Amino acid sequence: MCETALSARSDIEDKALVRSFSYINGKWCAAKDGAAIKVTDPSNGELIGDVASLSAEESTAAVDAAQAAFDAWANLLPQDRSALLRKWFDLMIAHKEDLARIMVLEQGKPLSEARGEIDYGAAFVEFYAEETKRPNIEGVTSHLPDAEVELWREPVGVAALITPWNFPSAMLTRKAAAALAAGCTVVAHPSAETPFSALALAELAERAGIPAGVFNVVTGDAATVVKPWTEDHRVRALSFTGSTPVGKLLYRQSADTVKRLVMELGGHAPVIVFKNCDLDLAVEETIKAKFATSGQDCLGANRIFVEKAIYDAFCAKFVEATKALSVGVGMDDPDIGPLMNEKAVLKQEEHVEDALAKGAKLACGGARLDLGPLFYAPTVLVDVPMEAKIMHDETFGPVAAITPFETEDEVVAKANDTEYGLVAYLHSHDPRRIYRMSRSLQFGMVAVNRTKVTGAPIPFGGTKQSGLGREGSRLGMEEFTEIKYVCRDWA
Repeated sequence: MCETALSARSDIEDKALVRSFSYINGKWCAAKDGAAIKVTDPSNGELIGDVASLSAEESTAAVDAAQAAFDAWANLLPQDRSALLRKWFDLMIAHKEDLARIMVLEQGKPLSEARGEIDYGAAFVEFYAEETKRPNIEGVTSHLPDAEVELWREPVGVAALITPWNFPSAMLTRKAAAALAAGCTVVAHPSAETPFSALALAELAERAGIPAGVFNVVTGDAATVVKPWTEDHRVRALSFTGSTPVGKLLYRQSADTVKRLVMELGGHAPVIVFKNCDLDLAVEETIKAKFATSGQDCLGANRIFVEKAIYDAFCAKFVEATKALSVGVGMDDPDIGPLMNEKAVLKQEEHVEDALAKGAKLACGGARLDLGPLFYAPTVLVDVPMEAKIMHDETFGPVAAITPFETEDEVVAKANDTEYGLVAYLHSHDPRRIYRMSRSLQFGMVAVNRTKVTGAPIPFGGTKQSGLGREGSRLGMEEFTEIKYVCRDWA
């Protein structure tokens, strides 16, 4: 461990959780050429530390380690893999406060949200620790005389995991726990903007006794680290969470080696509010859907459609609730923290300017705040026309766009008019309408009269260009397995 501004903080008790080197084959590795990436606190721009920036050759060494460890890990008794994952879970919970504070300092989100993410991320480790022990042999009625037929689920091999900056702990555990439970070994690349959270998890995995080479974390430039993995035939599965354009690039790069792909890509979630809803609940839940993680969430509400009969009342209550949101440094636990980088702030400004130019009205916010260059005021745009960029592009920030609708058919068409299909939010008390809408909305997940729907037991994922496959649930583990068919005659 190197001394950093992060490890020197008095409010991080276990200093060994702050790691600056990559973790490969059970060892902490600096870049051979000494290259490093600087990590800053988005709330003030101050340097909190740097991490090793590994070369393509060093990235390939992580695959070497994972491949060498694969047979022993895959053949380990399921209950033994389960016990190791359970120890990892227990350590995450025991060190929740330190893990949350590390996350706040590199990512900027409010402290209570960071604590919630650690609980959420640890839940996947706990879930898959239990799922590891489920039987993986299925009997099938034979179609041949005197033949016995079985289907076996076997781990695909080495799995590459590429995780984003907005949920730096949970996205890693959601992928890694499923892959490890299935019997795969892992090479993981965290975002260069938030690497400390992943390295802290690697430290806890080592303490849990997960063998060398089974779980490897490689830091550095994404293109340098990941491209060798996409080209390496030993990497049999690749799981990515991030933007749709980057997902398409990884898709193309992985084609020659025909990898198993799991991709959770962009979102462009609609919120649809009908007049026969609980208006106060609809406002409260839409505030959550829009402003959680400062709007930097693929599940974040990007378009809010409100039936005309209650449009003015909804807008008034929503604007009032938005104005009441607190903005500040993550450690002070406000409602809204800083955005991740300058590019993110520029996108908010672009979308607001474009919407206003096309006829939308600014109800509140719409500018940077004096707290720092990456703080943008919670913003509400009303009467937003469908031609505005914000109605077609993911904003990924604290800008809400509200527009009225008159008929069910109209709002279904508008909600589905997107290349994305991750989640849709619906507010209504009409059971027949809820059924029709749930069937008609072209999204992988539909939340009715609530915002929070995700968790370890459910299959998370979208349709269209929001991704491939599912994460979480039994299905998330199956993404890292192959089916082997055995037809046996004892004669």
